[in-house]
Amino acid sequence: MIILGIDTSCDDTSAAVVLDGQRMLSNVIHSQVKLHNAYGGVVPELASREHVRNIMPVVQESLLRANVWMRDLDGIAVTVGPGLVGALLVGLYYAKCLAYVHNIPMVAINHLEGHILSIFLEKEVPLFPFVALTVSGGHTSLYNVEGYGRYTQMGQTLDDAAGEAFDKVAKILGLGYPGGVAIEKTALDGRKDRINFPRPYLSNDSLDFSFSGLKTAVALYVKKWRESEVENYDVTLADVACSFQESVVDVLVNKVMRAREKKSVSAVMVAGGVACNNRLRAKMSEAASTEGVPVYFPRLEYCTDNAAMIAVAGYHRISNGEKADLSMDVRSKYPINDLSPIISC
Repeated sequence: MIILGIDTSCDDTSAAVVLDGQRMLSNVIHSQVKLHNAYGGVVPELASREHVRNIMPVVQESLLRANVWMRDLDGIAVTVGPGLVGALLVGLYYAKCLAYVHNIPMVAINHLEGHILSIFLEKEVPLFPFVALTVSGGHTSLYNVEGYGRYTQMGQTLDDAAGEAFDKVAKILGLGYPGGVAIEKTALDGRKDRINFPRPYLSNDSLDFSFSGLKTAVALYVKKWRESEVENYDVTLADVACSFQESVVDVLVNKVMRAREKKSVSAVMVAGGVACNNRLRAKMSEAASTEGVPVYFPRLEYCTDNAAMIAVAGYHRISNGEKADLSMDVRSKYPINDLSPIISC
């Protein structure tokens, strides 16, 4: 079964062709990082306009690289949420046009389900059930994954997502956008225990996340540090970045391991843009090894927003007999366990 995936949930225009939900034939991504860099973050209106410019050539390029024609497709999978409404609409309505003109079945995909199932593009995959952490600029959530389409949320961010915190702290430090990459690079020369930033665990039993307080703590420290009012005058910018990064990583690792213990699952996986962070990968792997369980990470190109993971999710939904009609619409907020129809007004 050959599935075309389309994702325009934020600032990357992506199209991919995947065979049988496992083999990636193509995965084309047009990044808008340079466009949004000047603003220190994604500007929704600009993102939507770029998607309009790029959606057609990106889809065409994905088909060309996969060496398939529209008539070869068994289905089209498109992200309908969560994400930026204007951006999502571009991908959805282009997918609707393709599905209508070529009479191809279409399914609507939750972006977070795509992240969870991205691991199945790899050769080594976890056995069900497993605990999954999706961590990015817009989301930080924990799920118990019992099977394809069977996800139970165990925790979520109550304010800033981890990736959002990285972006905001990078802006505070003057490191530019995207913040995750900038902070990780700067942190390489820093000392992780130089500044004792808070670890927001909320409570001993909570699996929810909260990073707004940590962001505020960094902002207050940096203000005093720049005014030379703190005791550690030898603190460097790299120390601040490294200490902040360590705080975020500690919280993420702690929550994942506690979730695994609660569900007694034999594996964990981490996906999403922040899963590209090497410190997170190293510390999560160390913690998992200590507990005697494997941890799985998709390769970097499947961690950031991409259409290959959407095609994987689409394969399983089409295989399950699902099909969307042309009344489907987008959602800016879309809980992964909400399977109700998304009907256009």
